[in-house]
Amino acid sequence: MERKLCESVYINGKSKIMTKIKNANSLVTSHEATRAGFISLALEKNRKSTPFVEEARALKEAVSEIKSPKGLLKVKEIYPALLTASGLSDKSLNYLRDEDKQKSIENLIENFLKPAGEKFKEELIYRFLLIKGDTVGGSMRNFAGFLGQVKFIRSLLASINMYGITYSWLDSDSKSWIDKIEGEVEFEDRIKALYWQNKDKSRTLLLNVNLPIIGKNVDLILLDGDHRKEREIESYEKYIALGELKGGIDPAGADEHWKTANSALNRIREAFKTKELNPNTFFVGAAIQSSMAEEIFEQLKGGKLTNAANLTLEGQLYSLCNWIVSL
Repeated sequence: MERKLCESVYINGKSKIMTKIKNANSLVTSHEATRAGFISLALEKNRKSTPFVEEARALKEAVSEIKSPKGLLKVKEIYPALLTASGLSDKSLNYLRDEDKQKSIENLIENFLKPAGEKFKEELIYRFLLIKGDTVGGSMRNFAGFLGQVKFIRSLLASINMYGITYSWLDSDSKSWIDKIEGEVEFEDRIKALYWQNKDKSRTLLLNVNLPIIGKNVDLILLDGDHRKEREIESYEKYIALGELKGGIDPAGADEHWKTANSALNRIREAFKTKELNPNTFFVGAAIQSSMAEEIFEQLKGGKLTNAANLTLEGQLYSLCNWIVSL
């Protein structure tokens, strides 16, 4: 007896999973999930901060014998740290001349280190860590989305493996396609694309690629056929489903993430409509609040949005992944 990947209903001719989404409230992220997400990010933030703390300790030792703020200029080894403490990011250094960098350090000394008096070394260390902390904050904003992508990929691979489907994946480091290896672990963070065969169907899933028809990036694109050797796929009838994935857990940014994703999905629908095509669209989010949950659920009921899932709810996430594999 053939086993179904998932139970489906059809609205406006599109397949849709509603078994795990009974109402708008079932989409809302719980307090417990939000708390767990913040704790996970806090642990990662501490891990990423460790090298900067060690750099600060090394800087403290390097300046321990210096008697005055001006004396800092004589220690060439700490020049990069002085640039950081002056407020310059690593990226900004690519656009500045040597005289600009020197001026920034002189401003640091005159405006902040000299007024600190005998505490100028502590002031230097504090300012160094403050700017490095901003670097960590920026990377963590990107990291939250990256964690969401990894979690989605792990769930999708679990669905694929559960049904014994053969697959290969594109390594973002080597840029080569690698066949599934039994027992291989912790490679999901390097996946740029997936390819699998399910009976007589071939499917290619692309992650974070520019969609030519709209000229913007799309988080997830499911294609009919083997597209492992193509950079851009302009046979638009091959596009089966397109989705937006928002992995940020902060409730304060939830509505904005949904607005961004919803606008992107609308652009996709309008673009494909010009080709007289109507592919499936879906949304996956970690931070889903009541107001946006209502809107998402209304779109699901009306058939505008084909599928959705809360990234923190395993039942919904696996249901959506099973649906993707079944398409």
